[in-house]
Amino acid sequence: MIELNYHNVEAAVIGQNNGLNIQEEFNSYRDEIHRIIADLNSNKDKPGQNLQWMNLGYNEETIWYVKEFAAMVENRFDNVLILGVGGSALGGKALCEAILSPYWNFLTKEQRNNYPRIFFLDNIDPDQMNSLFNILDLKKTLVNVITKSGSTAEVMAQYMIIKDRMEKELGEDYRKNVIATTDRNIGILKQLSDQEGYKTFFIPDDVSGRFSVFSAVGLLPFALAGINIEEITQGIKDMDLALKNTDINFNIAAQNALIHFLMDVKKGKKISVMMPYSNRMRYVADWYCQLWAESLGKERDKNSNIVNVGQTPVKAIGVTDQHSQIQLYNEGPNDKIITFLRVREFDTELEIPNIFEYTGISYLGGKSINKLFNAEADSTMASLIDYERPNVTISIPKITPYYMGQLLYMFEVQTAIAGSLYNIDAFNQPGVEQSKNYTYALMGRIGYEDSANELKEKISDEVKL
Repeated sequence: MIELNYHNVEAAVIGQNNGLNIQEEFNSYRDEIHRIIADLNSNKDKPGQNLQWMNLGYNEETIWYVKEFAAMVENRFDNVLILGVGGSALGGKALCEAILSPYWNFLTKEQRNNYPRIFFLDNIDPDQMNSLFNILDLKKTLVNVITKSGSTAEVMAQYMIIKDRMEKELGEDYRKNVIATTDRNIGILKQLSDQEGYKTFFIPDDVSGRFSVFSAVGLLPFALAGINIEEITQGIKDMDLALKNTDINFNIAAQNALIHFLMDVKKGKKISVMMPYSNRMRYVADWYCQLWAESLGKERDKNSNIVNVGQTPVKAIGVTDQHSQIQLYNEGPNDKIITFLRVREFDTELEIPNIFEYTGISYLGGKSINKLFNAEADSTMASLIDYERPNVTISIPKITPYYMGQLLYMFEVQTAIAGSLYNIDAFNQPGVEQSKNYTYALMGRIGYEDSANELKEKISDEVKL
């Protein structure tokens, strides 16, 4: 199973000013953690609780439909293009980048075992979009439009552009190259899918975007790329069973949630750094940043008190950011807790040839890059301890669908527990909705005229583009 090592947040290791007396804190919060975990599991089947994401690993119907469609289109497409923003793309991108072979899209079709290349268009930069559209053979591209509301401006703009291009190139047959993942009952994309006859997959009620990776939002792209989704869901189920344990001493999600919460409210660690020592997991850090920020960054608590809580998540990559960020982490403000993501066993090993004897780099010869990589991580951890900087380590045995399912589900549960500790709603995003409404106003959407007038006063002519 995945392991959490919190030794380096102990006061005995990094001092009383920055560390915690972990066992004392576990004992102090034992009853509250018991209540939180029990409440999560007793409420997950109740409508309106936004906890249906806890059941996604058990949704055999979705798994069956996804596998059936993936088998039906096997060998028909060279490319899969995902149109989605935020939670509609980050989880899928994170697991595809982790589980598939590095540089997947550069491999030949034979090297990919005839599975398609996969592209996540998770932004609307015009240069990026035009460049991608110009190199894709749309006749051999399956486009998956993902938005639960069906009205996300960025995704629907992408869809309108690609639909126009595909109709011009493919004619009426273009509909065979488009699928939609959206709400089952409502929304513009649902209406358009019904009108156009697109194959449609649904995002369950009470599942917000950042918790949707194990719905069709993520499972469909995984299956299309040849990832074993049953291994993913087995990892989720095994982790879910472990995290049902209401004893904090045996629940790593509860432990890490409490550690981060206490580091924030007791020790002033307002920044949560996610630092994977695996390039394949670099987008897991991006996914985590959305999950942690959007879930916990709230103005008001459940009693409507203004609290303005939430740690700021930051992405760092080992070893790259040892040469760009660690100077700040070691000697700058002591306002961070760092999470290392470690992989015990890499898929391959790379030896360093012993070709420079009697030089300053000869010590590297005959050793492996794997050993150097792990030494870099250990050294970074040791230096943080020297500077009394709290850090935890999450270790996975190997990057596989099974363990990646475990990892992301563990972070989801950790986030939900942290939300309860802060006494905030971890499943809404009013701050995001505000900016969405302003975007609608700026683009002239009917019904947002009042917002448009407000914006004229807020945005000066000097900053308008």
